[in-house]
Amino acid sequence: MQLPVTPAADWITSRAALEQWLAALPADAALDLDTEFMRRNTFYPQLALLQLGWNRRYALVDPLAFEIGDALRPLLGNGQLLTIMHSGSEDLEALAPLLPGGPARLFDTQIAAAFVGMGLGISYRALVAELVGAELDKGETRSDWMQRPLTDSQRAYATLDVVYLEPVHEQLAARLEQRGRSAWHAEDCERLKRRACVREGDPQPQENFRGAAEWQPAQQARLRRILQWRDVTARQQDRPRPWLLEDAQAMNLAQLPPQTLAELDERTRGQRALRSPQRAELFQLLQQAITDEDVAATAAIPGTPQGEAKKALAAMKDAVDSTALALDLPPGLLCPRKVLETYVVTCQWPDFLEGWRREHLHERLERLLPG
Repeated sequence: MQLPVTPAADWITSRAALEQWLAALPADAALDLDTEFMRRNTFYPQLALLQLGWNRRYALVDPLAFEIGDALRPLLGNGQLLTIMHSGSEDLEALAPLLPGGPARLFDTQIAAAFVGMGLGISYRALVAELVGAELDKGETRSDWMQRPLTDSQRAYATLDVVYLEPVHEQLAARLEQRGRSAWHAEDCERLKRRACVREGDPQPQENFRGAAEWQPAQQARLRRILQWRDVTARQQDRPRPWLLEDAQAMNLAQLPPQTLAELDERTRGQRALRSPQRAELFQLLQQAITDEDVAATAAIPGTPQGEAKKALAAMKDAVDSTALALDLPPGLLCPRKVLETYVVTCQWPDFLEGWRREHLHERLERLLPG
């Protein structure tokens, strides 16, 4: 396959130019969209470039030159315009300050590909090769997108990321319709938006720390307190969470709180974002007693299935596999193993399995619960 010739793209550095470009779109247009962002030293992704495509017209929008959100929200955030993206989770997160709820209507091509039998998590490059027969150059994958001016190579790479979204979308939409999966796909796209656009922290972050599943309730509550503090502080400073505390450090402090500030300094030495004010704040937090209210507010950490629960998990996995085979879907799309593990331990129906999945799995899985 030959590398494609890159079409020309408008370089947009003002709100007026962006509004003029968007004004040509019909209200129900299918707009191809991608982003480039940087996330090396920050908590939040830094939007560096917005790529747009419609009807063989392309634009590269510079969000470092002007505030682009006011121009985007009326068209993308409301109305009937359909936004086409590939694996849009991180792109939606980068756009969240500008589009807090995400695009009004989203079509994710990676999710669509999974629904039509092209595998779970297929890359954009592989999808374009399969459906369009073009090979995309990935030479600029690790570029510095915050630099200005962008190189010709960067501009070409960025433009090609939206050039093929239109034909890919057309083919996948047709296949979804043929399989009767359009509504399921739309539901999963809405789920993706809700997950990616959340700007608040997880109220129960300790649930992801299965190594603490056997801890005493008070220790789990202290771990939750530490993790919530880390999340809030990282967001305030716009720094990666591990720059404040590594996961292992958070667990260690929850089990064995330091007796003095000097001890905390020693045990957290080298953390780039944990300065003296943050250490003092964390130390005070660790000195506060864990109350009955703290324990009651802390969801128990689900452990690894053992004994009867392990047998039930195996049976549930078989049920998911057979259902996925009958539906011609990847088992991981229907129900990831991690979701099953949590369900078999907590016996609480997972939110992930609501919607179209409930109809196909609830009755089969519920009767397999242990005990």
